[in-house]
Amino acid sequence: MKVNGKTILLCDCEGTIKINEKSLATVFDGQDIVLNTHLCRSQIENFSRAVAEGEPLIVACTQEAPLFIEVGAESGGDTPMSFANIRERAGWSDEAKSALPKIKALISEATLDAPLTTSVAMHSEGSVLVYGKGQDTLDIARQLTARLEVTCLLDKDNSEILPPRIMDVPIFFGHLKSLSGHLGAFEATFDEYAPPLVSSRATLNVSGTKDGVKLSTDLVLDLSGGNAQVPSPEKRDGYFHPDPRNPALVQKALFELTDLVGEFEKPRYNFYNSEICVHSRSAQIGCTRCIDVCPTSAIAPGNEQVEIDPFICAGCGSCACVCPTGAAKYQLPVGNFLFERVKLLLDSYRDAGGTDAVLLVHDTRHGEDMISAIARTGRGLPAHVLPFAVNEVTQVGFDFFSVALGYGATKIILLTSPGNIGETDGLEGQRELMETVMSGMGYGSDRVTIVDNVDPNALAEVLYYYDECPDIEPGGFITLGGKREITNLALNHLHEFAPEHVDILPLPAAAPFGTIEVNTGGCSLCLSCVSACPTGALKSNPDSPQFTFTETTCVQ
Repeated sequence: MKVNGKTILLCDCEGTIKINEKSLATVFDGQDIVLNTHLCRSQIENFSRAVAEGEPLIVACTQEAPLFIEVGAESGGDTPMSFANIRERAGWSDEAKSALPKIKALISEATLDAPLTTSVAMHSEGSVLVYGKGQDTLDIARQLTARLEVTCLLDKDNSEILPPRIMDVPIFFGHLKSLSGHLGAFEATFDEYAPPLVSSRATLNVSGTKDGVKLSTDLVLDLSGGNAQVPSPEKRDGYFHPDPRNPALVQKALFELTDLVGEFEKPRYNFYNSEICVHSRSAQIGCTRCIDVCPTSAIAPGNEQVEIDPFICAGCGSCACVCPTGAAKYQLPVGNFLFERVKLLLDSYRDAGGTDAVLLVHDTRHGEDMISAIARTGRGLPAHVLPFAVNEVTQVGFDFFSVALGYGATKIILLTSPGNIGETDGLEGQRELMETVMSGMGYGSDRVTIVDNVDPNALAEVLYYYDECPDIEPGGFITLGGKREITNLALNHLHEFAPEHVDILPLPAAAPFGTIEVNTGGCSLCLSCVSACPTGALKSNPDSPQFTFTETTCVQ
């Protein structure tokens, strides 16, 4: 079977997916269907033959992907290969018999090739700063000396530390005042800094201290037990902040530290276009949304733009979620690929007879685990719930909601993870704005919801609950252009087919849409407002003393 030019290998996983060739043929345009039942073991030759043909291949199984990759490599071919999960997402479900439209949608979506993003490189030579209190910190530092270049810096009381017989670890004293940087490029500033006296006998003694001493290091192991020295410490590459009272967490950190030597790459999560940034113009602050929501403080204000540090950025995407112009654009994946995916997914589902599509947006870690748990131990996903994996749920915002609803999704459910705790304010604001717009146009409420369940059974209850609401006419608009243009295309479609045709909607004060008020009595037509407007919403007329206002361009 072929879909969008790619060969599809299907398997019913030893008969546990209750579908057959005839049923599948009805949704795949009458194609001849070959349904394997043990593709990863007794029928592995079927896979090998498909690889030998050399055409792009999609295997509808993710559990055994490592085996398929190994067998494919052994065959000596370079056949492009990818995988789609139709088992946990569709086949292992109480509603499996109704899931054929979803199976077609999932396979069709898998035929798209995601564009690759660029990356940034970090280099670590293995120098590590171990910071903490007492003898325990020194003993832990010694565990790293065989693999890393260790500097141990001890804070506070030194009376219980016995001077080592051989100074095999550089030891200093001081209080860590600040820490900045990332893997391979940390800079620590210490007050009350001093080395121990070489003549120390019963205890380590010091003589004279200095403030503001700076030390550079590739890695940091913070065993101080206090507050972390950086925001969102679990997201800062090269910084470890385990509870010193928990030996298991400390040993886990030591194990991970020893692997952080060499060259490392991380995605460049964001592309920043300063030309459409509305942070500041003419010394007037206009927007700080991205700065306000960044959990790692990777974004700082500049003169008339913001500065995004790609080495500190952890890829949550919150800045892209709330950016009103698209100046901060999420790059995993690049471009408008998410919009292409959601359109193909919804179109394929609808073409196969699917109705009432609910889009379940989840990440590839917690979300995949929850879906797997529901499928293995519970009822499985409902047939009309279409899982949609993204790198981070917090990367999507009002533009994505508008497009997905405009393409015919009945509802959007955003499944956040424990790692998103404290980082969903931006997402919630975007959800509230979408709810205001949809309710105002008569589409009803709860079109976009956020759930944070960690209990698979509780999540299943949410997914199986069905609240009937007005249908949304699927749109045929093409998502070309920037964030603002795409959002306006989707909103125009939703407005055209809205149950209630309203011309004006009251929006919250912080909404990036609206109008302006001009005191015509006081206006001298100096046109300084035109030069200051960063989006071109205000334009001057070269032929007469007047200016015009384009509402769709204004971001307030």
